[in-house]
Amino acid sequence: MSHITTERPSIVTLAELSAAGYQPRTVKAEIRTNLVAALRGGATAFPGIVGFDDTVLPELERALLAGHDVVLLGERGQGKTRLMRTLTGLLDEWSPVVEGCEIHDDPATPVCVRCRTLIAQLGGELPVGWRHRDDRYGEKLATPDTSVGDLIGDIDPTKVAQGRPLGDPETVHYGLLPRTNRGIFAINELPDLAERIQVALFNVLEERDIQVRGYALRLPLDLLLVASANPEDYTNRGRIITPLKDRFGAEIRTHYPLDIDDEVTLVTQEATVVAAVPVHLVEVVARFAAGLRESAAIDQRSGVSARFAIAATEAASASALRRAALTGESEPVARIADLPDVVPTLRGKVEFEMGEEGREYDVLTHLLRVATAATFRDRLRGVDLAAFTAHFAEGETLETGVLTPADDVLAQMGSVPGLATVLDRLGVEEDTVSPGQAAAAVEFVLEGLHLSRRLAKDTVDGVTVYGS
Repeated sequence: MSHITTERPSIVTLAELSAAGYQPRTVKAEIRTNLVAALRGGATAFPGIVGFDDTVLPELERALLAGHDVVLLGERGQGKTRLMRTLTGLLDEWSPVVEGCEIHDDPATPVCVRCRTLIAQLGGELPVGWRHRDDRYGEKLATPDTSVGDLIGDIDPTKVAQGRPLGDPETVHYGLLPRTNRGIFAINELPDLAERIQVALFNVLEERDIQVRGYALRLPLDLLLVASANPEDYTNRGRIITPLKDRFGAEIRTHYPLDIDDEVTLVTQEATVVAAVPVHLVEVVARFAAGLRESAAIDQRSGVSARFAIAATEAASASALRRAALTGESEPVARIADLPDVVPTLRGKVEFEMGEEGREYDVLTHLLRVATAATFRDRLRGVDLAAFTAHFAEGETLETGVLTPADDVLAQMGSVPGLATVLDRLGVEEDTVSPGQAAAAVEFVLEGLHLSRRLAKDTVDGVTVYGS
């Protein structure tokens, strides 16, 4: 029987499953087989993961092929949780289970008392159900109040009250880990788990079984355990105890995007925008985030999450939509003028060094200007912008702001030779140019000329005037 199907299989008994040629295998063997197939076929094994192709993913692939449980170590907002959740794509689409089993036993090799009893009674008529791979992923955010009962299990007082003796394994109420048996279980922020609770994971990782309140109960678990953690030198909230770290097969360090193109791709992929955001504006935001990660004014132990750039892009698009609602613009497009007003809303996503108290806004606005200038140089290097500067040579000015409609910006600028070239360099196709896109390009050029000291600028009460 094929291990990867597109529809829920129709097999309903163990006899039918055996006749179809089913061979049980562990979760890690299943992942290994499917990962090898993906690598040989050139398919993307981790869809939606950006910037890890040459660093994190090869390490993760080696760990999975080796059958190792994994810790992903990195600062906030580096995509650790997203990466863990993509692992479900390496499971078979449908997996057979004993119908009604709490821990999703394999019909061919059941381990719990209930299922072993059923197979002894029913043999080949044992009822078989099917579980989709999306249901084979469990996740828990480690919090200080997490208990052993949450993860492993505890005595169910209801079953005891029904007359079952305390020594009966049927009185156990299984925790999250047993209920993810034959699947993938992820623990977010593992160091936040109390050390005495971490000890409860020893058997799961090494002996692959669980113990509940001293029961003589051996329940072999079949799962892949993946955990995420922030570097210990930043969190100071806890640590992964040494014996537990020793039981994980691999510790893989994640990172922020290493180049601007990857950050742009990530923001474009993840941001939910309510108005058009030109690619050059996304690039400014990406450079802004990268600049923060390199700044001595920022606490780099905390990191600057990818959510910073995503939130900035979403807020810029919201500013464009607000402008359209207030001014009647037909097609809202975010412009460079929308970014400064977004900066104050982003301060909570960045932790500053102690000596920068009171200067947070100044640091952010400075780095935004640096990012804008760098994008201007990169995008428009070699483009003749003399026509733009010539427009202001006779004392002309252009007034703009977050509430200035695109048509007003273009009317003040008039016809400018070279605008088509600018639009092309900014990735706007000639046959799709809208007034909003043209105005966004004009504003970007004017801001770039100002930052390169070729054009004067004055801003008062949210109104910006370029020119004399």
